[in-house]
Amino acid sequence: MCGSFCTFSKAIPQMKLLADSGYNVIPVMSETAYSTDTRFGTARDFIDNIEKITDKIVIHTIGEAEPIGPKKMCDLMVVAPCTGNTLAKLSHGITDTAVTMAVKSHLRTGRPVLLCVATNDALGASAQNIGRLLNTRNIYFVPMSQDDCINKPNSLVAHFDMLGECVEKALGRIQVQPVFM
Repeated sequence: MCGSFCTFSKAIPQMKLLADSGYNVIPVMSETAYSTDTRFGTARDFIDNIEKITDKIVIHTIGEAEPIGPKKMCDLMVVAPCTGNTLAKLSHGITDTAVTMAVKSHLRTGRPVLLCVATNDALGASAQNIGRLLNTRNIYFVPMSQDDCINKPNSLVAHFDMLGECVEKALGRIQVQPVFM
């Protein structure tokens, strides 16, 4: 999970659905998501809820995230929400957060990554990064659309309610279409 705090209310219930469906969910949060209180809730409340859902301690440091790939801890890495900042870092190979390290570590074993985008600049500055990642092997996207084309014309948010379907498809190396709805 990255710091698109307004979408935590969409991401966390989807995490619960995945866990309730029998998936072994290993929670990873960026340091910012792990430590920032916002108008959407306190970091501690989010962490407690996630740890209760997954029955695991949240990974939130680069050192904790690095073994994910070599130990083959995951069949699929899901980044939900995935911010514009994280898109840029992934697109350019920057690994300076627990989430980017988890993805890099996971990708080096040739396993799929599913991105659930939530960013106000997806059709602006982040568009080039989305384009680059759309053309990157083992990267898949949850379909997304504009969430408020009048007031935030560059904003895109993934359809979090499609996460379960997209998990299944990404495990089978299939991109759900259309990517942009």
